[in-house]
Amino acid sequence: MLSLLAIVALYGMFGRATAPVGNDAAPSTSESAQVKALLTQFPGSDQQSILVVTTRDDGAALTDADRTAITNLVPVIGDHTGHDATPPLISKDGKASVIQAPLTVTADNGKTADSVKELRAAIGEQSLPGLTSQVTGGPAFGADITSSFDGANISLLLVTIGIVALLLLLTYRSPVLWLIPLTVVAFADQIAGKATSALGTSLGLQFDTGIISVLVFGAGTNYALLLISRYREQLLENENHREALAIAWQKTAPAILASNVTVVLALLTLVFAVIPGTRGLGIASAVGLLIALAAVLLVLPPVLAVCGRRVFWPFVPRPGQNKKVGRVWGAVAQKVVHRPVPAFVAGIALLAVMATGLIGTTVGLTQVEKFRVASESATGLTTFGEHFPAGEAQPMFIVTNSDQADAVSAAVEKVPDVVRVHAVGTTTVDGTELTKLMVTGNPAPGTEASLNLVTNLRDAVHLVPGADALVGGAVATDVDARAGAQHDLWLIAPLVLAVCFIILLLLLRSFVAPLVLLTINLFSAVAAIGAGAWLSRVLFGQPALDLQVPILAFLFLVALGIDYTIFLVHRAKTEAVEFGTKQGMARAVASTGGVITSAGIVLAGVFAALGILPLVTLGQLGLIVGLGVIVDTLVVRTIIVPAVFSLLGDKIWWPGKAPAGLRPNASPVSPDLTDADAARESDAVPTH
Repeated sequence: MLSLLAIVALYGMFGRATAPVGNDAAPSTSESAQVKALLTQFPGSDQQSILVVTTRDDGAALTDADRTAITNLVPVIGDHTGHDATPPLISKDGKASVIQAPLTVTADNGKTADSVKELRAAIGEQSLPGLTSQVTGGPAFGADITSSFDGANISLLLVTIGIVALLLLLTYRSPVLWLIPLTVVAFADQIAGKATSALGTSLGLQFDTGIISVLVFGAGTNYALLLISRYREQLLENENHREALAIAWQKTAPAILASNVTVVLALLTLVFAVIPGTRGLGIASAVGLLIALAAVLLVLPPVLAVCGRRVFWPFVPRPGQNKKVGRVWGAVAQKVVHRPVPAFVAGIALLAVMATGLIGTTVGLTQVEKFRVASESATGLTTFGEHFPAGEAQPMFIVTNSDQADAVSAAVEKVPDVVRVHAVGTTTVDGTELTKLMVTGNPAPGTEASLNLVTNLRDAVHLVPGADALVGGAVATDVDARAGAQHDLWLIAPLVLAVCFIILLLLLRSFVAPLVLLTINLFSAVAAIGAGAWLSRVLFGQPALDLQVPILAFLFLVALGIDYTIFLVHRAKTEAVEFGTKQGMARAVASTGGVITSAGIVLAGVFAALGILPLVTLGQLGLIVGLGVIVDTLVVRTIIVPAVFSLLGDKIWWPGKAPAGLRPNASPVSPDLTDADAARESDAVPTH
C-alpha cells in the first residue's frame, strides 16, 4: 500500500513535466556558440533560409515550360513563409533550379515542423509535370528530425517492453511471474521520465529521453532478475515465502546497491563534459537509475510478498526439491580452470579480432548521414550539391566589429575555397556596432574540406587587429562539436575507469584483482566498439561513428560490465575461502552463470531496441552496447576472467589475505550443482 501511495504521489508531483528542448551540438563556450548567441541580437534573427530544389525526373536539362512552372512556385512559397522568395536560380548545367526564402522559426520545433509540412503540401498541389521539388535547408532538417520522432518514443517503449517481456518469459518459464517485474520497472520508467523532465527543465539540461528509458528498463530488469533468482533459491529451503523473500532481499540488496552506485557514479562523471547533450544525459540517467533501484528494492518485494510462491507456477519451488542447475556453466568452468592458457588465449584472440574493426574507423557524420531513413531535407541537400556549389546550402557567418568589417572581408576573400563574402546586417551590442558577414564556401558541408575551411577562416580573421571577429554557422558548429567530443572522450574515459577501479578496490580489498579486471573490461569495451564500427560500415553502409557514440558506448560498456564483475568475483571470493581460488571461481561461474547471462541478454536486448529510432547515433549506440554486453557475458565473465584467476591463483588477492584454501576432502565443482547446493552457497553478492 505504501509503495502504491508513493507511486501516486510521484506521478502527482511530476505528472505535468515535459522533456526539455534543445540539442546544442557544440560546447557553450565554443566560438560557434558565441556567434549563435550574437546572431540573436541582429534584426531578423528568427528567420532562417529554406531552399526549394527542383529537377527533372529524367535527369535532363530544364525546359522553358519547366522554368515557367518553377517560377510559378515563387508566390506560393512566399504566401506560406510570409516572406518574399527569390526568383529561381538555374544551375550551370541547366538541370536544376533553387528558390530561396526566409522562414520564421520559433523555439517550438513542432510549429516550425508544421510550417515546413504545410509548405511541402502546397508545393505538392502545384502542377509540375515531370518535375520533383524538394524542400531543404536548416529549418527543413529540423522539421524532419522532429517529424521522424513522431510516435518513435512510443514505438521504442513498446518494443522495449516486448523484448523484456519475451526474455523474462523465457527466463522464468512462467506465464505469470514475468508480469510483476515488468510492471514495476515500467512504472519506474514512467516516473523516471517525468522526474528527469522536471529536473532537465529546472536545470536547463539537454538529453535524449530514449536512452534514459533503455537504461531504466535494462538496469531495473537486471536488478529484478538478481532478486527473484535469489528468492527462488530461498524458497527451496523455507516453507515461509515471506521469510525466504526477506533473506533474498538481505543477500541481494548490497550487490544491487553496489551495482547501481557504480553506474550512477560513472554517469555523473559526465558533468565534466563540455557537450551539453552529453552532460545532461549523465545527470538525467543517474536520476533514472536511482529511481529504478528504489522500484526494485522497495516496490517489487511487497508485490512478491503478496503473490507468494504460487507466482512461479507451473514450476513452483518448494523445500525438498532437488532439480539440477548449473550443469552447463559448471562444465564450462571446469574446462577453463583446468586448461586456463588455451581458454585465455582464445578469449583474448576473439577480442583482438573484434578490436581490428577500429582500423579505418572515423568519427563524425554529415547532416545527411545522420538519418537512418532518407528524409526530404537530406535528399534535397544531396540534389542541391550535385548541381550547385554545395556550400551554398549552409553558409558560414562571421560577426565582427563594424569598423573592421572591410578588413575582415578582404582577409576572408583571400582564403582558398571561399566563393563570396558579403555583409547582411548590423546591430549594436553593449555600445559596440557589430556587422554580420555571410561567407559561402565551395566544399560540401560536413566534408573534411569544409571543416578545414572553417579553421582557415578563423586563422585569417583572428589576425585582423581590432576586429574581434568570430566564425560560426552550421559547419563551424560541426568543427567545435568534434573538438568537444574528443575533449570529453579523453577526459571522461579515465574518470570512468578511476571510479570503477576504486569501487572494485573497496569491494574486493585487493589491488591486483581490480587492476586485472578493469584491464580486461577496457579491452572488452574497445573490442565491442571496434566490432560495432565494422558492422556499421559493412552491414548498414554508415561511413563513420557519430560524435557521441564512442564516449557513451565506452561509458556504458565499462560501467555495466563492472556490474557483472561485481556479481561474479565477489561470489568467487566467498567460495575461495572454502574451496580455494581456482575452484572458488569455477563454483562462482556455475552458480551465477544463469542469472548473469539472463541479465546480459535482457540488457543487450533493450539497447538493441534503440535501432528502431530514426537517428543513426542511437542505432550505433544500441548495436555497440548490445554486442558488447553479449560478449562480456558469454566470453569475458565465462572464459577470460576464470582463466586469469586460475593462472594467477592466490596472487589475484594481493595485498589482501589469500583465502584459506581447500577444505579437507573438498571436491571440485560438479557440473551437476543441485538447487540445494546453489541455495546453500549462492551468496553471489557482497554482504558487507
